[in-house]
Order: sequence, then C-alpha cells, then structure tokens
Amino acid sequence: MLMAAVETYIPPRPSRLPPVLALLRTVWHGDGDLLSLLPGAAFSMAAGELGYSRRSIKLFNDPELVRQILLDPEGIFPKSDLMVGALEPLIGDSIFVSDGAKWRRQRAMIDPAFSKMRLTHAFGAMVGAVDDYVARLKESAARDEVLSLDRIMSELTADIICRAVFSTSLDTGISRDVFDDFAVFERGVAQVKIWRLITDPAWADVPQSDEVLAACKRIRHHLGSLIDTHMGPEAGKYDDIASAVISARDSETGEPFTRDELIDQLGVFFLAGHETTASALTWAFYLLAMCPDVLHRLRAEVDETTDGDALTFEATRALGYTRAVFRETLRLYPPITFLPRVAMQGTRIGKYKVRKGALLMISPWTLQRHGDYWPDPDRFDPDRFLPPREQEVVQGAYIPFGAGPHTCVGAGFAAVESALILARLTREFDFLPENADAVRPVARLTTRPAEQIYVRLKSHGR
Repeated sequence: MLMAAVETYIPPRPSRLPPVLALLRTVWHGDGDLLSLLPGAAFSMAAGELGYSRRSIKLFNDPELVRQILLDPEGIFPKSDLMVGALEPLIGDSIFVSDGAKWRRQRAMIDPAFSKMRLTHAFGAMVGAVDDYVARLKESAARDEVLSLDRIMSELTADIICRAVFSTSLDTGISRDVFDDFAVFERGVAQVKIWRLITDPAWADVPQSDEVLAACKRIRHHLGSLIDTHMGPEAGKYDDIASAVISARDSETGEPFTRDELIDQLGVFFLAGHETTASALTWAFYLLAMCPDVLHRLRAEVDETTDGDALTFEATRALGYTRAVFRETLRLYPPITFLPRVAMQGTRIGKYKVRKGALLMISPWTLQRHGDYWPDPDRFDPDRFLPPREQEVVQGAYIPFGAGPHTCVGAGFAAVESALILARLTREFDFLPENADAVRPVARLTTRPAEQIYVRLKSHGR
C-alpha cells in the first residue's frame, strides 16, 4: 500500500449525499451510524433542518449561534433527553448530563481535582501505565502479532485513568471487570436509533437492553467497591483524583458527595477519561501510519526536546508539533460527534424559529469540517495549529471538548496524556496497518472506526 504525503492526504469520511440517499445508506448499513445520515448540505449550511422528523431536528454550524446555545444564559437548552436517557443507567445525574444549579454545584466541587497541581501529580501514574504497556507491546512486536489498534488504545487509556483516579492498575481484577463491562456498554447503548429519532416525540423513553443494564449495574458495583477503599480506615494513604473528589465539599452546605453521587461522577471520569481519549488516539496513530512525513516530524521533535532522555511533564508541554497532530486529529475525528440539546420552550436562535421539544444538533464533526471556516477542510494538516496559521482558526469553529461553561473538565488531562502516549509509542514502534483501505468512521458513543483497525508493530530503531 502506498502511503500519502500530508499535502494530498484526505483521510476516510463518509461521502456526502442528498438527504434521502444519506438516509437509505444509513438504513442499509444497519449500524445506527449518524455520520452516514448527515447530508452533504450539513457541511455548508449555517443552520437548518436535518431532514424530516416528528420533533424537528435543527443543525447549527454558525459559531455565534453555537455559542449562544451552549452558553444558554436562560437555561432553556439543557442536554438532550436522548443523551440523558442513554447514559443515566451508567452515570446517573452526573456532571456529564446534568444542567442548571445541580451542574454548577457538581462542577465547583470537581474542578479542584483537575487543578494544575493535581495534573502534575497524575503524570506519574500516566508514565507508569505507559512504561508497563510498552513492555507488553515489545513482546507482541517480537512475536509479530496482529493487534487491534482500538484495543491497544482502550486498554492503555483505561489503565491510565484507573491509576490516576483510584491508584490501582488495570491488571487488578476489579479494574479489568470494569473495562470489559464498559466494552459491553459502548457496543450496546441505545443513545439514538435512527427510526426513533425520526418518529418519536420529544422526551420519549430511551429503552436499553437487559445486557446493557446488567453491564451498567456491574460497573457501578465495581466503582462503588473502588470508592469504598478510599473511604475506609486506609483512606489517608491515597492521594489521587478519587480522594480529591471524595474530599470535595459544597461551598454553601459543607456537604460532600453521597456515595451514589461519587459513583456517578467517577463513572464519568472513567467513561470520558478512557473512551474519548482512546477514540482520538486510535485515529491519531492511524493517521501517522498513513502519513510518514508527519510521523518523521513528530519523532524529530520528540528527539530534539528530550535528547533521548525520559519524557517529563515539562517536556510533554513543549511538544508543539505533537500537540498540533493531536489537535488536528480531534478536528477531523472529534470523539464526541454530537452535542445535542433540546429546546424546553419555543424560541428563536438568531433568525431561526425553534419550537418546544426540538432537538438542537451541534456537531463538532460538521463544524470542524465546514468549508466556510476551514481551508481544505477534509485534509489532514497539523500545521493549522502552529504559528502563524493558528491565528487563522475561526473562534468557535473548533470545539472538540465542547464550549462555554460545559467545556470538558478533563481537557487538560487529555492533552498531557495524549502527548505522552504519542511521543513514547512513536519513539518505540512503527504501526503498520493491515486493513487501512477498509477503514470507515462511524458515530456511536464516540467517533470510532466501523471495524477495528488491525496493525503489526515493528520496533523502531533509533
């Protein structure tokens, strides 16, 4: 297979079809992929209806209108009932799905756990997980094994989040069970069924399968067990994210999170801290494999920054091009494909009339590939995020971590983690795809390849 120069490389994306053909394609695939449902017009409109549905679905791409919806000063655009219904069995009424006063209380209590000091402390957990996983991958490379790139990134990021949150490795029994049940949840969660999206009214129930509900129950049980280790007689020995969240107090009442609330919030950390980062890194290593010139520049930067020494926290922050590669990956393959909101009352957004119950779709996927805001929007070009061109990025057109007060609390954690993983694994290995020509992105819980990307690892001689 010929690898592409970055100047010409257009990574995989669904072709852009008229609305009816896009719907037929989605039904034909039968996998509930919302990317395939997006018509070609979605990448050029400022705002407009997404086909026909009983409840009205409006897509907003105009950055100012997107900002208005996400800031929501009047509290009339809460998170979509579809998203809440899908995630509630796992993470309850946590920071990821709550709104209003409850969200503000949760965010104020959680933010200190992700302060800069906490992030530098968590870096040691990241390094330990990467060191252990590199050793495993060297053994696989020596045996010339074919591995799932998706699985590599999921296992590694899950181990990191377990160590950072709970001070325990993924190799422990409870952590392994939690990881496996998350895989069941991700495959089966019914956030959006295409026909239900078209035919159901607003606030209809989102039923989940018995398998998904059982997986959620097991995950919550295991998270509760991990939390209990931090609340018993030996609680004082822990200094991690879980202990910081357990110690958090409401500024008005002085009350801590209840045990169920702790399960909700730490469930979010595991979901967001491992699944979304794993999604982005899967795409990043695939893109590097397809663009050897980008890989060469990234490796050169790592070598120059570290002079062959171990990667420190300060070094990861100095890897400008490495971070640009990750930011461009997030632009093309945002882990959270859609940020759906629902109109609690009839209103206007700009010049657009919105009726009560309408689903307001804000899509990083369309906004970050919109022709009005990005030159050559489908091309992989990390230099967009380096001086002087980064000054050309349209404010509000890049929102992989959301925007406004609901910006992802773990964005800083993900930036350091991804720089470390990209630097360490590219220093050690070449990733050689086995099925690169068959790669197709889909939007499920996150933006993932429709089928796993399989790779062979070759030790990289330095």
